[in-house]
Amino acid sequence: MNSQKQFVSESRDQGATFTIGEVAKIIGSKVRTIRYYHEIGLVQPSSHTEGGHRLYSAEDIWRLKLTITLRYLDYGIDEISRIISGELPVEKALDWQIESLTAQVTALTNMIAILHQAKQHQEDSLRYVYNLVHKKTLSIEKRKEFITEKMEFSNLFDGIPPEWRNPILLFFNKYVVHQPKTSAKQTAAWQELQDLMNDSQFIADLKNVELLFAHVIHKPRYNSAIWTKKLENIQKRLNNAWKQKCSPGSKIVQNIVDDMAMLFANSEQSGPKGDFFHLFVKYCESTQTKLLERCNTLCAIISPQYHQMYKGNHLLNQGIQWKLQHQKSSHTDH
Repeated sequence: MNSQKQFVSESRDQGATFTIGEVAKIIGSKVRTIRYYHEIGLVQPSSHTEGGHRLYSAEDIWRLKLTITLRYLDYGIDEISRIISGELPVEKALDWQIESLTAQVTALTNMIAILHQAKQHQEDSLRYVYNLVHKKTLSIEKRKEFITEKMEFSNLFDGIPPEWRNPILLFFNKYVVHQPKTSAKQTAAWQELQDLMNDSQFIADLKNVELLFAHVIHKPRYNSAIWTKKLENIQKRLNNAWKQKCSPGSKIVQNIVDDMAMLFANSEQSGPKGDFFHLFVKYCESTQTKLLERCNTLCAIISPQYHQMYKGNHLLNQGIQWKLQHQKSSHTDH
C-alpha cells in the first residue's frame, strides 16, 4: 500500500480532479474502458461537474491503475473488486492466482510437448496430434469411473446410506465430472486433480468435512431426492444473490441462510437453530486446508459454473457469520 500512498501524495494537488479524457492519457488506457469500470461499479469517480461529467481524484486514478495491473495479471473483475474493497486478503488473492497461472503453465507445457512430438512425425503430424490429445483427455464416463473407484477405495462413503451418496457429490459431479469437452488448461487441471485424489492427506481432509453432512442424514427432514432439489434451488438463489452483489446482511441473503438452516435441520427441529450456524462455520473452517483449497481452485479452472457456486457459498458463509454476530449483539443488549 506504500505505492498507493506515494501516488496519492504526489498527485494530490490541493484536491485536484481530472476528466475522464485526462485520466485515460495519464494511465494509458481508453475512455471506454474507464467508463466500463464505472458502469460495473468497480471504480467510481469521486465527483461530477455541474454538467454531469465524471471527475476523478488521485485516489480514483490509483484504483484504475491497480485494476489495469491486476487485469494484466489475469485477475477476474470480481476478484479485483474484492481485493480493492479489502474483502479478499491480498496474500490469499496472490496465492490463488499463482495456483491458477501454474495450471496454465502446465497446460502450455503439455501443449508444447505435443507439438514438438508431432513435428517429428512429418508424414502424419495432424493425426499424431489428435491421438496425443485424445489420450490425455478423459471422457465423462472415464472421469465417473475414476471418482467411483477412488471413493470406494478410500472408504469415504463409510456409514453413508447409498441414497445419500449422490447428494454428497452433487455439484462436483454436475459441474466437474460432467463437464463437456475440455480445453488444454482444463485437462491439465483435471490431471492434477487426479493426483490430488491419490494423496492420503487430501482424503483425510475430505473425511473431516463430512461432519455437517453426517448431521443431515442422522434424522433427515426430507428424503434424499427432495433434499437435493431444495439444495439446488438454494444454490441458484445464492448465485443470483452473488451476481446482484447482495450484502451478507441483506434480506435476500438472510432468507437464504434461514432456508439453508431448515434444510440441514433434522426432523425433530421446528425451526432454524443456532447450533446449525455454529456447525456450518466449523464446516467452512474445515474446508480451508491447503489441499482442499487447491481442489476448489482446480475445480474452478475446470468449470466456470463451479467457480460461481464457490462464490455463492462464500456469500452464504458471510451471511451466517453476520447472523451469528447480530445474534450475539442482541443477547448482549438484553
